[in-house]
Amino acid sequence: MKEINTSKKLILGVQHVLAMFGATVLVPFLTGLNPAIAIFSAGVGTLLFHLVTKRIVPVFLGSSFAFIGAIALTLNPQGFSSAALTSPENWSLYLQNLANVKGGIIAAGVVYMLISILIYFAGVDAVKKFFPPIITGPIIIVIGLRLSPVAINNSFYVNGQFDLKSALVALVVVVTMVVVSIFTKGFFQLVPILISVVIGYLVSVPLNLVDLSGFTNASLFTFSASNIQEQIMTVPAFSWSNVIAIAPIALVVFIEHIGDITTNGAVVGKNFFENPGIHRTLFGDGIATVFAGLVGGPANTTYSENTGVLAVTKVYDPAILRIAAAFAIVFSMSGHLAYLVQSIPVAVMGGVSIILFGMIASVGVRILITSNLDFAYSRNLLISAIILVLGIGIGELPLANNLSISGLAVAALVGIIVNQVLPQEI
Repeated sequence: MKEINTSKKLILGVQHVLAMFGATVLVPFLTGLNPAIAIFSAGVGTLLFHLVTKRIVPVFLGSSFAFIGAIALTLNPQGFSSAALTSPENWSLYLQNLANVKGGIIAAGVVYMLISILIYFAGVDAVKKFFPPIITGPIIIVIGLRLSPVAINNSFYVNGQFDLKSALVALVVVVTMVVVSIFTKGFFQLVPILISVVIGYLVSVPLNLVDLSGFTNASLFTFSASNIQEQIMTVPAFSWSNVIAIAPIALVVFIEHIGDITTNGAVVGKNFFENPGIHRTLFGDGIATVFAGLVGGPANTTYSENTGVLAVTKVYDPAILRIAAAFAIVFSMSGHLAYLVQSIPVAVMGGVSIILFGMIASVGVRILITSNLDFAYSRNLLISAIILVLGIGIGELPLANNLSISGLAVAALVGIIVNQVLPQEI
C-alpha cells in the first residue's frame, strides 16, 4: 500500500477513536468512575504502551470490563446515587473509596509487569508452546463471537425490546460499510467505518435518535471542574483488602491479553510474540494500568474493537493508533467534542460492531485454514469444540468475593490443558 499522508492519517485516527469510545466510557458509567478521566487515561496509556513495545504493535488500550465488579463494590459499597454524591460528606467518602480503588488498580498493573518479567526470563518459547494454532484459532473466534450479543443488542433492541428505528439505522450502517469496502477505491476504501458512522448519524436525525440538547451546556475544558481535579489528585491508598479485591483479576486478564495480541498479530500478519515480545506488550499494558490507577481511571486492556478496524481497513500503521490516542486525550478535555461523540446513536455503533466483531472471528477461522490443521483427527475436533462452547457459552464464572473469570479465560485454560494431555495421534 502507498504511503498515507498526514491528513489521511488524522482521519483514520478519528475512525479508531469512534471504535473505542463507547466501550471505554461504558466502564466508568457502570463503576462510578469519571468518563473523562477514563478516556484521558486510555489515550495516555496507549502512548505508553507504544513506547514500551518499540512502536510496532498497532494496538489501542481502553477500559477493561474484567474489573467492573471489583471497582464498583470498592468505590461505592454504600450504593450512593449520583445525586447523593453532591453532599460534602458523601463526596468525601467517595474520594476515600477512590483512593482504595486507585491502589488496587496500580497493584493490578504491577502484577502485569511482574508476569512480564517472569516471561522475559523464562523465554517467549516457554509461552508459545502453549498456544499452537489449534488453541489460538478457536480463541480468536471466541473473542469475536463473545462480543456478538453486544452488537445485536445495540443494533436491534432498546431496553430489551425490538426497535424498528434502531434496526433500520443499523442495517443502513452495515450496507454502507459493505458498499464502501467493496465498491469504492482509494482513500474512501480506507475509511468505511467513518463514512458509515456519518451516514448512520444523518439517518438517525429525522428518526429522533440523536439528542444534542446538552451540547451548549457541555464544559469547554472538562478538567477545569473542581470535582475532576479532586479525583485526579486523590492519593492512592494501599491495603491488603483493596489490593486483594482488585489486583488478582490481572492474572485472569493475562490470558485475555495473550489472545488479543495473538489476534492483532494474525490480522497484521506479524508475530508480536517474538517482536517486540509478549513480555513487552504485557509490561506496556501494566504501565498503562498503573498510570490509569494514579489518575483515577479504570484498568486498561488491549481493545478488540480497534483490531477489528485494522481487519476492515487493512491499514496497519501503528502511528495511526498513536494519533487516535492523541485525539482521545483532546476529546477527554473538551466537553463539546466528547458530547458529540457520545451523541452517536447506539444503533449506529451496533451496526459497525456487527462487521468488526465478525471480522475478528473470521481471522480465527483463517488461522485454522492456513495452518493446514486436519479436522479428520478427533483430537483437533475435541480441542476446538471445547474452546468454542466454553468460551461462547460462559459469561463470567464467579470464583470468590469480587473475583470472577471470563468464559474466554476458562476456554483458554481448559483448551491448553486438554492440548497438553491428549495424545498427538487420535
